[in-house]
Amino acid sequence: MLDRGWRWLATGFVVAMFGIGAVIVSLTVFPVLRLGSRNAEAARLRIQLGMHRTFRLYVWGMKSLGLLTYEVHDVERLWLPGQLVIANHPSLLDVVFLVSLMPRVDCIVKQGLWHNPFLRWPVAWASYIPNLSGETLVQECAATLRRGNSLLVFPEGTRSYPGRPLLMQRGAAHVALESEAPILPVTIQVSEPTLTKGYPWYRVPRRRPHFCIKVGEPWPPSVYNPGGQKGALAARRLTGLFGAYYAAAAGPGTVHSEGAGASGRAINDDEDTRRSSRAPARDAGGPVRD
Repeated sequence: MLDRGWRWLATGFVVAMFGIGAVIVSLTVFPVLRLGSRNAEAARLRIQLGMHRTFRLYVWGMKSLGLLTYEVHDVERLWLPGQLVIANHPSLLDVVFLVSLMPRVDCIVKQGLWHNPFLRWPVAWASYIPNLSGETLVQECAATLRRGNSLLVFPEGTRSYPGRPLLMQRGAAHVALESEAPILPVTIQVSEPTLTKGYPWYRVPRRRPHFCIKVGEPWPPSVYNPGGQKGALAARRLTGLFGAYYAAAAGPGTVHSEGAGASGRAINDDEDTRRSSRAPARDAGGPVRD
């Protein structure tokens, strides 16, 4: 009981610090990084590195306060450029963890952040992609991959609902087919429901959650699309591969299906109209534990 009460207080503290910290770095650190850069590309790299270090500090803070533990397998695979990094999405912390592990990665962010007076400049300087709709978003994502940048996408389109079937959207598949970039699958397993759909921050789990992040083998285009096809049928087939991969990782009895939505909408992390369940990771070697 005392442990859970402490975690409730500490969770409220780190949630508040996330918002306060975002304002502080947006008004101090990131403007200095931008003004000290010789051009927009240098600013992009420095801002993304700043995001990476900020999230690393945040993860360290949560671990130090006793809110969670974690381990990461084959993290070095995340450091190669030009990859479409896909992951299941059981928790709001998934983005924080993955960016903390990747010094340079492009992300898709809500359009609302581009109108936020504190966050609009950091997301712009970091070249994060606004969550537009349909073909425009697919083309933007494919373009950044062709330039050699890595991109983080959640094929489920939104955070998971524990205990419900996996529901994959086609957005990530359309981006992969358009860019012909290698796909790097990541599986995230959480021992307790934590900041997932339907779980507000103050609903702390009974036990301290443990995150297990496993980075799989990359899929080159010759593996996931040997015929070089594009279009709806190819995207449906590749989306089925994503669903099968995460369903197999989740274990016997897990099923998956495909959501019927626009390709761009599928990538929106904040869409509340689709439901899925978390997919545990496959076994992998070389863990980094904390």
